[in-house]
Amino acid sequence: MSAGTWQWLAQGDTVTRGTAAVMLLMSVLSWVVILYKLWFMARARQSVPRAMQAFWQMPDLPQAQTRVQALDTQGLVRPMADAVAGQAQEAPGASLGQNAAPGQRLMRQLRAALGESSRQLQWGQTLLATIGATAPFVGLLGTVWGIHHALGTLAGSGQVDIAQLAGPVGEALIMTAAGLAVALPAVLAYNLLGRAASTLEALLEGFAHDLHAQFGQSTD
Repeated sequence: MSAGTWQWLAQGDTVTRGTAAVMLLMSVLSWVVILYKLWFMARARQSVPRAMQAFWQMPDLPQAQTRVQALDTQGLVRPMADAVAGQAQEAPGASLGQNAAPGQRLMRQLRAALGESSRQLQWGQTLLATIGATAPFVGLLGTVWGIHHALGTLAGSGQVDIAQLAGPVGEALIMTAAGLAVALPAVLAYNLLGRAASTLEALLEGFAHDLHAQFGQSTD
């Protein structure tokens, strides 16, 4: 951060410093989420297809489950493999869910497993969307407050000069630029990561459908 920025913050009031602190926090949070999700998605795009392919290559469910646990580093395919393996060993019980047809129980368990995987893929998306939508307005608040503060100072001097006004207004407009600088990476990451998550969710849904078609009918 430049000396001019430190001087501007030192001269600002509580609202100016608070707005700058909020935008700094937004920027840090968004970049933490972006970097983590880039790493998560990069690994998931490799491990998910590999784990699915390995599952169907195994001769039985126990070996398939073990192989998926070894390959599925992000834990996206594992819940569905565990649901199928657990369904094969589950005995009817006294509850309504346990007394349902085996195929229906498997469908319910696969739906829950798919929801768990989807929550992992969608983690952080709400935060990125919120930051992308609100950061420009936070910056605009800082701009408006800075201009108001500058005009109040000039009005108290009894003389308005363009040269005197240009500096404070220019510094206030930095808040708008800062808001955009925080919002743009969050919006771009939200769109790109959302598309990657949708692609993986489609793969997982197809895998769940295949599991139910293979094991749901055989257990009815």
